[in-house]
Amino acid sequence: MPKEKIWVTKTFLPPLPEYEVYLRQIWENHFLTNQGPLLQKFEEKMKTYLGVKDFHFVSNGTTALQLALNALDITEGEVITTPFSYVASTGAILWERCEPVFVDIDPETFVIDADKIEAAITDRTRAILAVHVFGMPCDVEKIEAIAKKHGLKVIYDGAHAFGVRYKGKSLLDYGDISVCSFHATKLFHTIEGGCLIARDKAVSDRIELKKRFGHNHDEHYMLGINGKASEFQAAMGLANFKYVAQNIKKRKAVSEVYDRLLDDKFQTLKKQPEVEYNYSYYPIVFKSEAALLRAKKALEALDIYPRRYFYPSLNTVPYLKHRQSAPISEDISRRIMCLPLYPELSETIIAKICEVLNK
Repeated sequence: MPKEKIWVTKTFLPPLPEYEVYLRQIWENHFLTNQGPLLQKFEEKMKTYLGVKDFHFVSNGTTALQLALNALDITEGEVITTPFSYVASTGAILWERCEPVFVDIDPETFVIDADKIEAAITDRTRAILAVHVFGMPCDVEKIEAIAKKHGLKVIYDGAHAFGVRYKGKSLLDYGDISVCSFHATKLFHTIEGGCLIARDKAVSDRIELKKRFGHNHDEHYMLGINGKASEFQAAMGLANFKYVAQNIKKRKAVSEVYDRLLDDKFQTLKKQPEVEYNYSYYPIVFKSEAALLRAKKALEALDIYPRRYFYPSLNTVPYLKHRQSAPISEDISRRIMCLPLYPELSETIIAKICEVLNK
């Protein structure tokens, strides 16, 4: 029995004195927001780490998705996307007055099945918004080829993809725009926060204006929103950054204990070649929803709280105008659950979790 509640994740916090170094700078210069010096420093550090020319730090990952669609002028028509994701990806499409068109997923990697995308394209299709689920890369080459053939924009929701590299470069360096979340539950966080990385400079310039109301000083250029991040968020990012590599290493170690102790009756993530993974989540797929619910109840009785993630399949949410079929996503979403995973999770607790699950 754990002495404390074990949640599906536990926010990493840097040593308080290291965060206080940045807080003192905020107090000294009285710059709290509006593209302050810490935010600018954070953006430059991220460009170097990710190996990208463009990086926009914004208030959260959902705002990043909305800005991505808007900056690419995707404000009407259809957007092809995945039903197996957090609700923000579909919500952003709806907020921008577009219609989500769901394409089913690959049953082993859980990402959108690129082989099914082309059949969903119509004369109203404007973009593809694909999700690197649990940090697993989409088929970026195939998706890019389809987009070029049909004149579509590609947005990648890389909320789980920070630290993932594919073919030697950051997974966030693919698509017309990639976005990421730095929410407190992520392996790297800025309390709340997110980012956009754009391939085209003109698009990047629009993002820069749109994220701060569409104006620069007294000159107003376009409609915008308040997507600015604060100096306090940037300070947390700067304090956390030095621990990214060691936290990924520790998460890998936790994942490997699960790999060793779990029975092979559970389906787990199928790793892909040429991918440096970040071990952001540890999902398992049960034989049935009933088995999942029994296991969840048994773990919660021990104060261990896994999460049904992602559930439900987004093509079934009640506020959609049209019901669309996605049988694989619907099936997987009923049977998948993410187990607790964070650097400090002890092998004793992992063993207890696996004991319960294996029974």
